Amino acid sequence: MADKNTVFQQKLTLNVRGSILDLSKPKIMGIINLTPDSFYDGGKNNSLENALKKTEELLAEGVNILDLGAYSTRPGAEHISEETEYERLIPVVKAITKEFPTALISVDTFRSGIAKAAIGEGAHLINDVSAGELDENMFQTIAELKVPYILMHMRGTPKTMASLTDYSDLLGELTQYFTKKINQLHDLGVQDLVIDPGFGFAKTLEQNYKLLANLNALKILGYPILAALSRKSMIYKLLETDAENALNGTTAANTIALMNGANILRVHDVKEAVETLKIVEMLRSSSKIE
Repeated sequence: MADKNTVFQQKLTLNVRGSILDLSKPKIMGIINLTPDSFYDGGKNNSLENALKKTEELLAEGVNILDLGAYSTRPGAEHISEETEYERLIPVVKAITKEFPTALISVDTFRSGIAKAAIGEGAHLINDVSAGELDENMFQTIAELKVPYILMHMRGTPKTMASLTDYSDLLGELTQYFTKKINQLHDLGVQDLVIDPGFGFAKTLEQNYKLLANLNALKILGYPILAALSRKSMIYKLLETDAENALNGTTAANTIALMNGANILRVHDVKEAVETLKIVEMLRSSSKIE
């Protein structure tokens, strides 16, 4: 339901293969990178044994959704083939589905072929950093698969996005961007959507914080909002540290995101995010007038 002080309805449920995922209470999405070069944990989980161990760890810590990615989208990341992405990803999807059959799996890919293969092997959601920009078949594929779709704002590609940060009206342009995408998806019958504003993707440090401060403004789009802030350069550059030492800053940023309307936190550190959510939820509960 929408907040009482708004005039629009924000859809806060996702139909996941016939089961309803309720996002009125925010959920934690845990990152499992299956790449050798991701900016924080590249190489740590790119064996089947390590990926399963990481999955077990995140589930024990209280994760709600696992987000598996086999294509690095860090700034300047090199392009890899679809075959390489498939070989990194699909065996892990199969193994998690077998070993942890109740786990909710999101796949981080911009390729429709990978999306189709992953869903076929038991994945549940598709998380696309390009919102269909890098594969013209993605929207039609999502419509055919009938799965929830996370669409993110980005300009260019991970290799070029750092130079594409010129906006006349950041929030206005993001709203227009998502409105166009949502209308295209609606025309195909897709209704289970999540909006990711794309922190760190084609945005300067200052633009990232403007977006974080005004995250609530994106509720007007009518869909849940995902905030992916974990250990990003907008945190560690501001604090003059590095990704390895950015957990405290990440917790602060995640708290702000939750207070400003985030419905999903995408994180490397699930235990700390779960604790952050508990505190924010208690604060909200305690602030209600009886």
